[in-house]
Amino acid sequence: MIRQYIRRSRTPPTGRIWAHQLSTRFTPIKECTGIRSMSTTDILPTYIQQSNSKTRGRRGFAVQTGFGQPTFETRPHMLKQGELTPGISALEYHFRRQKLIEQLPIGAAAILVGNEVKYRSGAVFYEFHQNPDFFYLSGFNEPRAVMVVEKPVENDYVFHLYVQPKDERKELWEGPRTGVDGALEVFNADEAGDIKFIRKYLDDIIARSTSIYMDIPAANSEIASFFHPHVRRATMEVSILELIKHHRKDATLRPLTRIVQSLRAIKSDAELQVMNKAGKISGQAITRAYGRRFTKEADLNAYLDYAFRIGGCEKSAYVPVVAGGKNALGIHYTRNDDVLNDGDMVLIDAGGQYGGYCADISRAWPVNGIFTEPQKDLYQCVLNVQKECIKLATTSNSLESIHRSSVDLFALELRNVGFNASHNDINAILYPHYVGHHLGLDVHDCPDQSRRQNLQNGNVITIEPGIYVPVDNPKFPKSFRGIGIRIEDNVFIHDDSPIVTSGEAAKEIRDVERACELSWSDMNA
Repeated sequence: MIRQYIRRSRTPPTGRIWAHQLSTRFTPIKECTGIRSMSTTDILPTYIQQSNSKTRGRRGFAVQTGFGQPTFETRPHMLKQGELTPGISALEYHFRRQKLIEQLPIGAAAILVGNEVKYRSGAVFYEFHQNPDFFYLSGFNEPRAVMVVEKPVENDYVFHLYVQPKDERKELWEGPRTGVDGALEVFNADEAGDIKFIRKYLDDIIARSTSIYMDIPAANSEIASFFHPHVRRATMEVSILELIKHHRKDATLRPLTRIVQSLRAIKSDAELQVMNKAGKISGQAITRAYGRRFTKEADLNAYLDYAFRIGGCEKSAYVPVVAGGKNALGIHYTRNDDVLNDGDMVLIDAGGQYGGYCADISRAWPVNGIFTEPQKDLYQCVLNVQKECIKLATTSNSLESIHRSSVDLFALELRNVGFNASHNDINAILYPHYVGHHLGLDVHDCPDQSRRQNLQNGNVITIEPGIYVPVDNPKFPKSFRGIGIRIEDNVFIHDDSPIVTSGEAAKEIRDVERACELSWSDMNA
């Protein structure tokens, strides 16, 4: 028998009782046979339990057995009451799902598949990273999960969350799981169930849906193979496409990612606060690194990761660039295993992750703390362009128009320091990358957003012009050859007043040299 849990509300969505409004103390319940449900009153939610198990309380049972990710009850130093993830409340996740269904027709079902643990070899695994669209709509950060958002009527939705059940033996080795109870109690799912029975759950949902929105994930496991039309596993008899065909529906899935990305591209006030914290912590860490006098890229790499974490971030947002000397000519050089030579510059592209949101900052400074004249001239050239491009980060411009302006600005600035570079030289050789990108849960967030579209209030983008002068190209002045400089900040779009969220990372020449003079004994200096 498939065990399914259902939560029903007698009030409209705006009247639901959310996690941040609920007491964590034990609450009386009543028991009966059948499916598990929770119905709300104006004052207190009450549960109906399927089996004759021991009395459980709202969140109380889940708190006792533990969760698979931080919660207010288990990690109060990380989350405030009412938050599902750092800085983001349960209510905000509801509003995100509500905005999603506003763009779907009545009778639609949106299906999202969470990521799974990936393995390096044997039993050695990589750190888990959730599907960002899945995370954005649920806050659930555990592997092997599927969520469905149904729109049965106008202005309302049903949120299904299918997860790994509690398993005492496996949790002994891997730590607690949130389980099916937690999917209801903590993540406010209307219906929840064991991921093992996903085929049956989806069979029922697809049978009553008029359209299905979903993006086929890469198949690398048993669960993912169910959703992938070209991979079969013994325990997964049919794919999602075959289920749709079975119910005589249009076998062509409607794309979902672009819809979700359009929501993700506009950051809420809470998201902006989280991203501002990630930028502030990361910027402070980078400024502190200036005065450390590292002699190896690997040491600077390790220090940045340490500084992000000790400052309050969960981890580095991505594999950083730590490039000394001519290594900086590689845009995404990530070997980070060379020496840092006196007289060279070092370029870093790094940032911390906080609450799942990324900072993305690039800076360059002299290894010995003092700019040579050519280094200073080229650095100021890049800084001037970057500052002008930040001014252009308004709702009147697009990323594409800002990029075109950055090329024009470089043509003028480079001429002032002795370059005879055409626009083609700049685009093809000296400045081969784009001026910026969206930023959020992904470093390169919302890639389906058009660069030609005007920026909108709530967008967060990077502005990161750079110049990379080849070592052996006689077309460019000899004194600048082998120097690579990129200056990148994170910018919140707010009408005609862009706000830099990474300003704690010093970038004016006088501030960089002053920071290089200082000796930071610890992160509290």
